[in-house]
Amino acid sequence: MSNRREPPKTGTVIERVELRIFSFPMENVQAGVDLPGAKSSRTRLAVRIDTKDGSRGEYIGGNDTMFGQARLVAKALPGYGALEREHFYEEVKRDLRKTDRMGVGVFDNALWDLAGKRFGASVSEILGGSRGRLPAYASTWHGGEGGGLDRPEDYSNFAEECYELGYRAFKVHGWKESNPRLEAENVRMLGKRVGDRMALMLDPGCHLRTFADALEVGRACDEANFYWYEDPYSDGGLSTHSHQKLREMIKTPVLIGEHARGLELVANLLISGATDFVRADPDFDMGITGTMKIAHLAEALGLDIELHAPGPAQRACMSAIRNSNFYETSMVGPSRGCFTGDFYTCGYSDALDAIGKDGCVAVPEKPGLGVEYDWKYIEKQTLEVYEHRFEA
Repeated sequence: MSNRREPPKTGTVIERVELRIFSFPMENVQAGVDLPGAKSSRTRLAVRIDTKDGSRGEYIGGNDTMFGQARLVAKALPGYGALEREHFYEEVKRDLRKTDRMGVGVFDNALWDLAGKRFGASVSEILGGSRGRLPAYASTWHGGEGGGLDRPEDYSNFAEECYELGYRAFKVHGWKESNPRLEAENVRMLGKRVGDRMALMLDPGCHLRTFADALEVGRACDEANFYWYEDPYSDGGLSTHSHQKLREMIKTPVLIGEHARGLELVANLLISGATDFVRADPDFDMGITGTMKIAHLAEALGLDIELHAPGPAQRACMSAIRNSNFYETSMVGPSRGCFTGDFYTCGYSDALDAIGKDGCVAVPEKPGLGVEYDWKYIEKQTLEVYEHRFEA
């Protein structure tokens, strides 16, 4: 998996890669629905990368669906130069060309963490970041019977609660069953309750069944002056033709791209006129390296890029992106089920209540990604582990 002209400097050679999949409990959530008293769990990937001279990069993110690809990447990384992120990006992109490459991002993010720690600078600084605090939006769990987000009134009440916490933007993940009238009712009610104080977004999560359903709800977004309308129906957010037609028939800006992986597919969406906002995720889009490529593409086309999901990698990237508006605090609800997990020892948090009164979250300033992980807890919760070493 290598086509380099010269070998990396000896000290920077990656000597060891460790990949873990671990699970942590979540309370008051079940199947993505805010549900008081429910107990469930979530799995994530944990990566540690060590060089011959003792530098280390760490990252936790992604999910278990990436594990197969991640094992291939972990096996291939030893022997690379830890600072050769661009070379790694190009080589692994080609070698995983028959996949969506979602197993790459956690390793690229760990390499950025390693570089920052090696040079005594935060990843935000390395990227040229100038924003120390990022405006955030509350991004809800899905609604469901008996849950904290059962009725439209519950969403409006929760939006009011988020406003009091400091949020000035609010995104709805509605009900998983396809009910365009209920979704439209929710949109209109939110517009009336908080539309004059909060930027409002809707993400049906591709649960609306038909184009007609998407159009009906989109027109409700127009009435309520929504900020964006995201991945509305069950094409999976991939049909460029249908989303171009949808954009022609409603006035609310459309955001798709969460399910189109990587620079080239996002470019195709943009060139075809399928979306107004651009989407990227350091976990899903081949890491910080891939995300910044997409951000520069969006800037070149004069569009805004909105990063998917929360995390230290997202904060570092957003700090260095001019054309980005809101940081996503997801998934949140009135029952306080926490999506992101409590495996930090440094006070870092993406919980609903971690926002400042200014409506912002802070960009970590310590070297690397600026966070410290509870590895004893992670090791205790580990389901599988893979270790690979460089053999010269």
